Amino acid sequence: MPVNLAKESAANAAVDEQIHNDIHIIGVGSGSTIVPAVKRIAEIVHKNNLDLICVPTSLQARELILSNGLKLGSLAEYQELDLAIDGADEVDEQFNCIKGGGGCQTQEKLVAVCAKRFIVVADEKKWSPCLGTKWTKGIPIEVIPVAYKLTKKEIEKQLGGEVVVREGTEKLGPVLTDQGNFILDWKFDPVKIVNWFDVNRTLKLVPGVVETGLFVNMIYKGYFGNSDGKVEIRTNPTMSS
Repeated sequence: MPVNLAKESAANAAVDEQIHNDIHIIGVGSGSTIVPAVKRIAEIVHKNNLDLICVPTSLQARELILSNGLKLGSLAEYQELDLAIDGADEVDEQFNCIKGGGGCQTQEKLVAVCAKRFIVVADEKKWSPCLGTKWTKGIPIEVIPVAYKLTKKEIEKQLGGEVVVREGTEKLGPVLTDQGNFILDWKFDPVKIVNWFDVNRTLKLVPGVVETGLFVNMIYKGYFGNSDGKVEIRTNPTMSS
């Protein structure tokens, strides 16, 4: 499949460039693009006998790390990571991104914040001029279950748009995160957004919100694969090398 080739090409390019002897502790993201990335990491680690510790962002990431024979760590043990690699639902030209389509945004952001460099791998369709242009499912927001109605009402009051509770596809009721919380998806009008930093701050101050899927200017470098297997590498000009 062209999309799978694009994801695999992006993952391989990122891992080949970023995983080397000077990298000792990394954060491992979640989602479909991370599967080939972890496989490539394992190949390099075993081939070069690297001493690499991997900190997961979800149960899926934990199982990937273990099934590929890599060393497992945790944020309880390591709060300073050399690198974090993850996927993205959409990345804009200011290197803001939306994450959380898979419901793991809280742990993903914790790991990204702990990393000296945060890189994303994705297919080229995830790159857009502004957030909300291609990803139209909304900003994922993790909330504590008891507060979801209050939180939904307050977000719509302060920021407009529509907030919906994410429902499960194979079970009745809301999707639960690894922390046992609900996810709200805030659907917004991209034209009305001026400053994502302010939007994220407003969301975080709403009672009941645990974390958002907005990663504002956190990306150091993005690797975007196309259906031909070629990869375009984009570096955030606001971050030093």
